[in-house]
Amino acid sequence: MEKRTITVVPYTPEWADTFRQLAALYRAQLGNLITGIEHVGSTSVPGLAAKPVIDIDILIKEAAGLPPVVVGLERLGYTWRGDLGIPGREAFGRNAGTSPLDGEGTVWPAHNLYVCVEGCVSLKNHLELRNYLRQHPEAALQYGTLKQELAARYPHDIDSYVEGKTAFITGILAHTGMGADVLKDITAQNKATK
Repeated sequence: MEKRTITVVPYTPEWADTFRQLAALYRAQLGNLITGIEHVGSTSVPGLAAKPVIDIDILIKEAAGLPPVVVGLERLGYTWRGDLGIPGREAFGRNAGTSPLDGEGTVWPAHNLYVCVEGCVSLKNHLELRNYLRQHPEAALQYGTLKQELAARYPHDIDSYVEGKTAFITGILAHTGMGADVLKDITAQNKATK
């Protein structure tokens, strides 16, 4: 299998526009099965350089609410992939470039879609990091520079790229009050497998 090149590009407001369009489709399909939709990850922070992949967390009240959401997302052209080792966060893969299906055959930009139980650690991690970077542009600039350096150093090694960002991320999360046990778990989850 051919490895994809890791590319980090300057921020563009198109990411926020794409998120709004995708979120509208999810809301139309899922309605009151969900409690919210959050644009997370680096593309959600104005001015932050990022891989051009939009990260989206759909929120549900409790794990018992997942099955009908899975059905709704399957109708939009996604496949449920399980939690991929991250408790409380369920991943969904796109079946085609036209997922989510909008009836017009739109080919959507790359995005990662997750369904998170409200209050789960993964969701808190995403929101705390996003909010901190939005409020601290100097930290966002440092993070963007780090990501560009890691992409240049590990252009075909996503595991090492992710691991290389971890100390920066956990440092920010420590500032936000996230506990040592949680930070240790995040570090372990982001460890490159050789």
